[in-house]
Amino acid sequence: MSTIQANNSKITVYVVSCWIFAAFGGLMFGYDIGISGGVSGMDDFLIKFFPNVYERKLHAKENNYCKYDDQLLQLFTSSLYLSALVSSFFASKACSALGRRPTIFMASLFFIAGAVLSAASEQRWMLIVGRILFGVGVGFGNETVPLFLTEVAPIQLRGAVNIMFQLFVTIGIFIANLVNYATSNMHPNGWRVSLGLAAVPALMLLVGCFVITDTPASLIQRGKDEQGKAALKKVRGVDDVEVEFKEIVAACEQAKAVKHPFRNLMKSASVPPLVIAVFLQIFQQFTGINAIMFYAPVLFQTMGFKSDGALLSAVITGLVNVGSTFVSIYAVDKVGRRKLLLQACCQMLISQLAIGIILSFSLKETGTLDRTLATIVVILVCTYVMSFAWSWGPLGWLIPSETFPMETRTAGFAFAVSTNMLFTSIIAQAFLTMLCKMQANIFFFFSGWIVVMGLFVVFLVPETKGVPIDGMVDVWKSHPVWKRCFKNE
Repeated sequence: MSTIQANNSKITVYVVSCWIFAAFGGLMFGYDIGISGGVSGMDDFLIKFFPNVYERKLHAKENNYCKYDDQLLQLFTSSLYLSALVSSFFASKACSALGRRPTIFMASLFFIAGAVLSAASEQRWMLIVGRILFGVGVGFGNETVPLFLTEVAPIQLRGAVNIMFQLFVTIGIFIANLVNYATSNMHPNGWRVSLGLAAVPALMLLVGCFVITDTPASLIQRGKDEQGKAALKKVRGVDDVEVEFKEIVAACEQAKAVKHPFRNLMKSASVPPLVIAVFLQIFQQFTGINAIMFYAPVLFQTMGFKSDGALLSAVITGLVNVGSTFVSIYAVDKVGRRKLLLQACCQMLISQLAIGIILSFSLKETGTLDRTLATIVVILVCTYVMSFAWSWGPLGWLIPSETFPMETRTAGFAFAVSTNMLFTSIIAQAFLTMLCKMQANIFFFFSGWIVVMGLFVVFLVPETKGVPIDGMVDVWKSHPVWKRCFKNE
């Protein structure tokens, strides 16, 4: 077996298989993001569940910006994220009490149940309950998988390994776009195939649970020191793990003294990682990325592409999303987190402003963009997606997973996940209405948020590249703003 020597750890086939199987949790999430918008635009789906939207879509002089504005249709997408918001707190408890691996196992079961019910739906309530089950799966998966990847990764590869979650999210979105493209002409049940295939990544995750080990930190935190040491040897690929083992034991002893981790998050020393975790999730959604990814097919139809052309354009942006995430995997542990975030703010701002200007002057309430301008908009969407995919996408999950100390890690990350789901659901529920009311100005709305995000990074986000996961307190104490939280220590 070929191995790579790296700082008292070896990258073995078993270690890589643990990373890949766990990252299928990201594939579940990504597939759902990608599938929702495509299904929402399928005529057979609209006729069965949202006939009013279908009638509006057929109207002779339809309003480009308003034809999909329907609160129940948006609830189809957003209900998943509200469900994930609530379930992430239960997932945090399960993660601490049962371990990372059993929680991932539960995530896959919920997601499979959601896929089966969604594909079999005959009534609108079945569809919404299926979405809620999907949401519980996403809540459990998104709470646990990034923590799992961070805890099993060697320090020098922690960023790259954690970003595998986001890589699989982007692959899931891309596969969903391909599936939607293929099923859009499968009348009348193409939408059932699209929703039912969500079970495939969940089944892969389920199988993976029988391969992966629980994380050393999780085992030791639950008093299983010998199993934790054995797991550490497996994920490091070497027998000499005594130094790291003692560090984890010390962190776990400190964590055991904390009886109420959620209450502990309110202490001043927990303010820096909590504020950064929560705001990174808010800003991740207010880049406008999920608005574009959920509704890419709908958005491109708004600009005048026919249904097939709209789905094909969404496939192109999905491919860009996947390819650009590899840039992040390569650069995050070399360039660092801050530079990637700030570079992306500049690129996203230019892209959003340009899209807004083109649509403001050229896309009226009726009619379409000419072919050249429509192509330019697709290219601008691609440059926007590209910059997000190597920055705010993966780092929004990486930074919160590596900045909380052991005693508040699952509780703190639950806040990050629930914040992400809350604002994802807000954007999902509001985007089509905002598109109708604000029209092209919606892109200027998101541009304003990108400026705020850049300033947040400049003043409040420290560089965490190469910092041991349980050594972040020294970073906060030396930060010009956050050191004030530690002045009494």
